[in-house]
Amino acid sequence: MSVRRGKKSLKSISLTVIAAFLVSLVIPSLPSYGDAVIPVQKGMCYATWEKDTFASQYSDLSLEKLSNLGVEYISLIVTRYQDSTSSTEIKITEQTPSDESIKHVIKTAHKLGIKVMLKPHIDLIDKYDGTYCRSDIGFSNEKDWQTWFKSYKNFILHYAKIAEKLNVEIFCVGTELEFTTQRTDLWRNVIFQVKDDYKGKLVYAANWDEYPKVEFWQDLDFVGIDAYFPLSYDTNPSLEDLKKGWEKWKSEIEVFQARVNKPVIFTEIGYSSSAIAPSAPWQVVTSGNSDPDIQAKCYQAFFETVWPSMWLAGVYWWKWDTNTKAGGASNRQFTPQNKPAERVLEANYKGFRADRSVAMAKMK
Repeated sequence: MSVRRGKKSLKSISLTVIAAFLVSLVIPSLPSYGDAVIPVQKGMCYATWEKDTFASQYSDLSLEKLSNLGVEYISLIVTRYQDSTSSTEIKITEQTPSDESIKHVIKTAHKLGIKVMLKPHIDLIDKYDGTYCRSDIGFSNEKDWQTWFKSYKNFILHYAKIAEKLNVEIFCVGTELEFTTQRTDLWRNVIFQVKDDYKGKLVYAANWDEYPKVEFWQDLDFVGIDAYFPLSYDTNPSLEDLKKGWEKWKSEIEVFQARVNKPVIFTEIGYSSSAIAPSAPWQVVTSGNSDPDIQAKCYQAFFETVWPSMWLAGVYWWKWDTNTKAGGASNRQFTPQNKPAERVLEANYKGFRADRSVAMAKMK
């Protein structure tokens, strides 16, 4: 709402009009693709690959620190496994968090006022020397497709029921399963069965180069993007270089979002503390020097370019460890813990106006 200046003095303007004018200065206008309004999700991915760590006192303390940084949502990562890209059996291993530890961490987060997205993952045991990943899971015959999706439904419905029982706010039906999403018919069957067991909001987490190809967005509440977009191939890019690197991707997402008319969540985004972070943000670094400053610049570039976008319903940074002492200046990995990126995150999450909201499409 805007208030036009007239010839009358301020003394003659009613208090109601003044209040409305002040509100118009604080609250940004909302997009027109729905009339339900939610706060933007200030998120963090929270992960372990151990059976009981989510239930530990160390994890409780780590969640408390997240809350103090201004984090209001966590994406809770729970991983099961299959042997290879052509395996049809999805199974629990010793690296899969137990149901009891999952329930504990959800309850602990809720007590701290943190909302939860439960985000089950599948990873491969045999990655063929690292050249294959979950995006390559797929089959050459109908029998194997049907068998795998049956196994997948058993896997995902198990966690959907936990999410419903514990009032989890958002449930992710899948992550980066690019080859499988060509089977829209089978994915819709999975989504409809999830809706029978879980009544909250649903998202699928597509890889950064996958999301335009997915054809079942209308069956979900959010478009999820794991936003590992390359920003710069320069050796030592400046903050301005990194911000410019977002222009193409941001424009493409805006066009796509207008077409599907669904709010977008960056279900993952992150950067290693290494020189390759701007050019290959998805890459796990195993050697070389740490560079926490380039990680911090990548964080800041996002906050200055994408974060204010009205189509963005939330963001989840990859990732936060259950150990409060994780990370640090010599750590090359993705966590922002105890690094300059942590301070960037806190400043932007706490500095972002509490009334910043995004309009959502009506929920079914």
